[in-house]
Amino acid sequence: MTLIATRPDSGEPRPYQFPQIQRVTVGGGTVIAAHLAGQQLASALLLLDAGAAREPGGREGTATVLAKSLEEGTKSRDSTAYALALESLGAALSPSVDWDAFRIGLSAPVPQLAGAMRLAAEASRTPRLDPADVTRVRDDEVTALRMDWAEPGPRADAALRADLFGAAERYGRPLHGDPASVAAVTVDDVLAFHRQWMLRPGVLLVAGDLDTLDLEELGEAAFAGTSGDPLAVDPPLGVPVRGERRTVLVDRPGSVQSTLRIGHRAPERATPDYVAMTLAATVLGGAFTSRLNHLIREVKGYSYGIRGSYAMTRRFGRFEVAAGVQTAVTVPAIVDTLGEIARTELDGVTEEELAVARSWRAGQLSVEMQTPGSIVNALSTLVVHGLPDDYYATLRRDFLEATVEQVSAAAGAHLHARGLTLVIEGDAAVIRDELTAADLGELVDSEI
Repeated sequence: MTLIATRPDSGEPRPYQFPQIQRVTVGGGTVIAAHLAGQQLASALLLLDAGAAREPGGREGTATVLAKSLEEGTKSRDSTAYALALESLGAALSPSVDWDAFRIGLSAPVPQLAGAMRLAAEASRTPRLDPADVTRVRDDEVTALRMDWAEPGPRADAALRADLFGAAERYGRPLHGDPASVAAVTVDDVLAFHRQWMLRPGVLLVAGDLDTLDLEELGEAAFAGTSGDPLAVDPPLGVPVRGERRTVLVDRPGSVQSTLRIGHRAPERATPDYVAMTLAATVLGGAFTSRLNHLIREVKGYSYGIRGSYAMTRRFGRFEVAAGVQTAVTVPAIVDTLGEIARTELDGVTEEELAVARSWRAGQLSVEMQTPGSIVNALSTLVVHGLPDDYYATLRRDFLEATVEQVSAAAGAHLHARGLTLVIEGDAAVIRDELTAADLGELVDSEI
């Protein structure tokens, strides 16, 4: 056996070109399509401005229940007939929700895409929403959430979000709600959400061989029976960062490890600093070769892995470090993590580190953009965040050409080691005294 002490260098990036984009306005909506020559399996995505941010207070999870109810049949077909209709076309439907949009994904052979699009529109515009079906879907979601929340992590995530954005605000609550909020969702809530947000045309995104696809036909299928103008986009929330740290303790009696969630607010996805911020976060904690993973996992052995990254939506962003560490080393792990964040903020990155981050990010982008589904998701980023059509043509180059000075400046501007919220989910009886003695910031108990 031969042990290799040094990691191999990254190779030269291979060329990549994002597909050409076409736009068509039809039926009150817009079709944006990417040409994949010879691609016979097409993907489409109906993008509606009906994301989780539109949910009413106390009913977080309404949009998720609606998304999971769409395959329960339509006004003209029960669930069995609808499933058979999709299957007869070789199509697959995948509704989902994020902060910014309600997404109805669809894949089908190119010759069948128009028919499949009519079925997708039928589900999204005229769903059956039988009370018994909606209630069952809701109860299944509550059960799944209760099981999820019994594991380490979701409570810590929720505590961090509540501290950063405010527990009374929608962005301060979990994306898909929690067991209590979803249990409170009624059939009338789901029906009202559908009526209010789902009947506008939206935007249809398509990726496939455009030489064999009729975009106007697809648009007519997607937007039939809809009305209304696009909704106004609310402004970004801003990036307030407190002047000193706060520590939030989430008690998990008997836990043999501590779950860490450390973060602060950050800019929205459309920020001009996106590339430099992403590369800085990659050096700090976004890859297996990162500073945090090297120190916390490889040198200290505190954790199986630790990651740090920026998550960004249309209106806000968040910097977050996530890890699970042994209970006995909770405080040392936090202290070392804070030290690496502060070092990156103050000193920036090195050329050697940045070379690896550039190559990895550019290569990852190329690998991710290989399927019709990934291309329509990329198109959705352009739409949701108001980015230009040539964005991906330049993004890879921007990753490869980013300088140490640019990335270090972004680290200094968008990392705030002194303003972090530290959430620790663990056995409070074991770790409280050490946390207090370490004086990591005001210590409060979570109400979650």
